[in-house]
Amino acid sequence: MCPEFQGDDSMPDQEMRIFESASALSRRLNLPFSNLSLLTRALTHRSYVNENPNSPEDNERLEFLGDAVLDFIVGAWVYNRFPEMPEGDLTKMRSAIVRNDQLAVFARHLKLGDALHLGRGEFATGGSHRNGLLGSTFEAVIGALYLDSGLGVVEARANPFSRRSMIQKVSCRNGRRHKR
Repeated sequence: MCPEFQGDDSMPDQEMRIFESASALSRRLNLPFSNLSLLTRALTHRSYVNENPNSPEDNERLEFLGDAVLDFIVGAWVYNRFPEMPEGDLTKMRSAIVRNDQLAVFARHLKLGDALHLGRGEFATGGSHRNGLLGSTFEAVIGALYLDSGLGVVEARANPFSRRSMIQKVSCRNGRRHKR
């Protein structure tokens, strides 16, 4: 088996799943993790923990933290990017960017579903492709990166939020175009 991928040995051979390891994901995405156990935890769904009691803690607490970090980073970015925008519109803009469906788009772009540790049932029902799970995993990875490397690294890695196409998409979705 390739070192970049790990298997879930708790499943019979015909159901064996292969998922990308945390170290391979870290290298592929150029994420500077010094503590890979944080990234592994960010990729571990509670369904996997329920079936594998020796596995690390699930990602829900990291998801909570990542949600707060993203709200702050995106809020500050929108505030600075649109200095004339009223508070209500800033809130709508931030909410559109950090909503779970949008975070799932980022997670798909990063192929986080390939690295998710899911229980058999969650995996069998397509959990690694569901928006809710992908968006939450994206938040958990952000939370893990924040704990491991700090706010500056998270801000540097949040570049997709600042791309012009994202701003146009979000601005149009909110019914107005805003100029900088």
